[in-house]
Amino acid sequence: MIADIIAWCLAAVPLALLIVLAIELLAGILARPARPAAPDSGRPRAAILMPAHDEAGGIAATIERLWPALDETISLMVIADNCTDDTARIARAAGATVLERHDTARRGKGHALAFGRDHLRGDPPDCVVVLDADCEIGRDDLRLLIDSAARSGRPVQSCYLLRSRPGDSAMTQISNFAFLIKNRVRQRGAASLGAPAILGGTGMAFPWTLMADAPLATSHLVEDLVLGIDFARRGHAPAYLEQATTWSDPASQKDTLTQRTRWEHGYIQTALRQGLPLFAEGIGRLRPGLAWFGLSLMVPPLALLMSASLAALSATIVLALIGASPVPALALALALALTALLLMLGWARDGRQAVSAATLARIPLYLAWKIPVYLRLARGGETRWVRTKRAGED
Repeated sequence: MIADIIAWCLAAVPLALLIVLAIELLAGILARPARPAAPDSGRPRAAILMPAHDEAGGIAATIERLWPALDETISLMVIADNCTDDTARIARAAGATVLERHDTARRGKGHALAFGRDHLRGDPPDCVVVLDADCEIGRDDLRLLIDSAARSGRPVQSCYLLRSRPGDSAMTQISNFAFLIKNRVRQRGAASLGAPAILGGTGMAFPWTLMADAPLATSHLVEDLVLGIDFARRGHAPAYLEQATTWSDPASQKDTLTQRTRWEHGYIQTALRQGLPLFAEGIGRLRPGLAWFGLSLMVPPLALLMSASLAALSATIVLALIGASPVPALALALALALTALLLMLGWARDGRQAVSAATLARIPLYLAWKIPVYLRLARGGETRWVRTKRAGED
């Protein structure tokens, strides 16, 4: 009957996406991080490219934390990109090599990275590391990241996490937990399934042979994600290296919402365009890892997926009450319950330090807090790059 068809149409997409997410979560919970291979006897030369736009308030502290990791084989280059403050002067005073770029017509990190990459062509390193100006990576983790990229000949993404701080709001803490699920549990799960890693924009390393011709100079909202898709398609699938961690401090509650709006809109727009073609290409080329990459890409951010699934569940329950088959509602309810259970298991394994169980009880409020992000997406979405304020900035 018509009501049954409507119920299945409402349930089919969220049900399929929840199943994909559940498989990836289960794989991530059960998997153990792969042991990195022993480094070769030689130490590859690496250059760290650090794009910085109006980072005068924190660039000195970032360089100071990174300085112990630098030696004769690892150099740091700050690209002061369209700055209107003293970022360049402060970075030079802190000891970094600084390039200044002024081109307001072409804004965004991709253009800054291309500018820095082109400066390296005269004496190219073996490996290029991209590190944001508000991020931190330890000396041993940085060396492991460089060695892994140089040895494998592939892009390598470290485990990129947001550091929990005393006094963070409940919404910020839950957002940090969602970030951890995406960047640790799901990345680990995807790696165990043979899929490429998703590039996170920072804490990532590239062999020069790949970086030299990479399509960096774009103004895309999620240029790192698009770059990873390009590498995966060309047979250089990015690898995930959980043993190396890149840390960043979270933004304030208000600025976290701004930051997530930009990233999630760019992610969803890219997933809608690229997810199914990647899946079909993986099937057609007998590359199951690429096919799973396409499926994984189509899973929207957790808050959107859970909100949409709950809305679909409510609609299918109403239809069941007026005579439609209850099977779509039952299937969707079971998938939601399984996903929630796996998320709690992921929290028990990896997320206890990021967020407390009491704070997780506020997830319904978090879903409501994210509604403006998705309403804005429905009205057309964010299309321009907006710098997120750092902690302590007005």
